[in-house]
Amino acid sequence: MEILELWLVRHGETTSSRDGILAGWVDVPLTEKGEAQAKAVRPVLDGSEFAGVWSSDLKRALHTAFLAWGQPVADPRLREINFGELEGKSWETLDPSYKKALIDFGGFDPPGGETLEEVRERVAGFLSELSPGRHLLFTHGGVIRLLTREVGHDGFVPTGTVVGLDWSRRVALFKRESPIPGPLPFEG
Repeated sequence: MEILELWLVRHGETTSSRDGILAGWVDVPLTEKGEAQAKAVRPVLDGSEFAGVWSSDLKRALHTAFLAWGQPVADPRLREINFGELEGKSWETLDPSYKKALIDFGGFDPPGGETLEEVRERVAGFLSELSPGRHLLFTHGGVIRLLTREVGHDGFVPTGTVVGLDWSRRVALFKRESPIPGPLPFEG
């Protein structure tokens, strides 16, 4: 059996993640702390070999990749959930039904955005094209949660976290949170 291993890196802190604002496809930059978190990922990756290094095409993920590793191949299929009309909304002011759907990670259907099933299909399309080996993916909290749920682990990961998955056997290998703590998404 050929092994497909995924190392998933959640981008560093942004003003949106810090302030509890939904930012799916909104292209927000890293904060100074987010840049420090990205640089703190580098020692986790040093010495590792990857068959491919990939990133969401949004600048927060690309900048994290550049600071933590170097130049990745950008792919829009690694983007966060498209929150549609909920983009830019504060978690605090969000309708309770949307909060519940995001916390439960089920039944989320934002107006003008993507359902979780559509995100799953988008990410699965990307993964189906990967060659065997270890791949490094710089992406977002929703994508990481989607993939970790597939291996039996659920929960949000803080910014700057690295998660390793043996995708072939659907097994979690490790989780390393940033030494520079960041907020969890959807706290409250």
